[in-house]
Amino acid sequence: MKPTLLILAAGMGSRYGGLKQIDGIGPNQEPIIEYSIYDAIKAGFGKIVFVIRKEFDTAFREIFDAFKERIEIEYVYQPVNVKVEGLNLVERTKPWGTSHAVLVAKDVIKEPFAVINADDYYGANSFKIMADFLTENCSKTKMSMIGYILENTLSENGTVNRGVCEVDENHNLIEVNERIKLARQNGKVQYNIGSDEPKGEVDPKSYVSMNYWGFHPCIFEEIGKGLHQFMKENADHPTAEYYIPDIVTSKIQSKEIAFSVIPTNDNWFGVTYKEDKQMAVDSLNKHIQNGVYPKNLWS
Repeated sequence: MKPTLLILAAGMGSRYGGLKQIDGIGPNQEPIIEYSIYDAIKAGFGKIVFVIRKEFDTAFREIFDAFKERIEIEYVYQPVNVKVEGLNLVERTKPWGTSHAVLVAKDVIKEPFAVINADDYYGANSFKIMADFLTENCSKTKMSMIGYILENTLSENGTVNRGVCEVDENHNLIEVNERIKLARQNGKVQYNIGSDEPKGEVDPKSYVSMNYWGFHPCIFEEIGKGLHQFMKENADHPTAEYYIPDIVTSKIQSKEIAFSVIPTNDNWFGVTYKEDKQMAVDSLNKHIQNGVYPKNLWS
């Protein structure tokens, strides 16, 4: 059975003011998400599931139903407010976080699957090595994360926040340490730049998590239990969010699941600053020149 790619896109419409306004970065104005779809098909994924907001259903289908000729496509909705028996939850102003976004796909995913953000570029090789892991090595006790090299994820236009990974001798994840305001400075990669906290230094070759995870479908039950407890503890908080690293950390600490950190030399990029767009365009043009992508992606 081919693995599935779950694309977290529930935040896209709100960030960009509607899907039609998504910036194209390819030579034919292809958005980043189309390169992820292309890479997933080439790597051997058999289905793509989009997590979206219900109000953007029509707009998504207008764009992405065209890919149904190439790969199976499904859409699931992440609501802002949910009803949970026995819990009196306050009116929400935003959804319950990335773990909840994964959970809403439980009825349409029965096979090992990967999770990515809709508006980040992950690199062609990363899809291949993830597809191989999900096909050959994924189990109820062994899941994965793509580990990017920190220096391959920095912006030249400002500071960034990154989850820096600590791994054991078997390349399993021990923990993810959040580092904020990271940038190159004086030939080093430092964090807390421009903040009141003391500066620290990070090895530029450290692995970082860019929210590219590989899961066995049994994770849905684990997320469901964890989210219920989180909702119970945060019933009065309209913006509290249960993130994917929260469930991952709890399973690592309980020793129920090991998460293999699969290294990649691919460059990751997202358009954090408007100045980053040109870097993204240049990076893709370089990939096209090197034969990674055709100039016309779908021709």
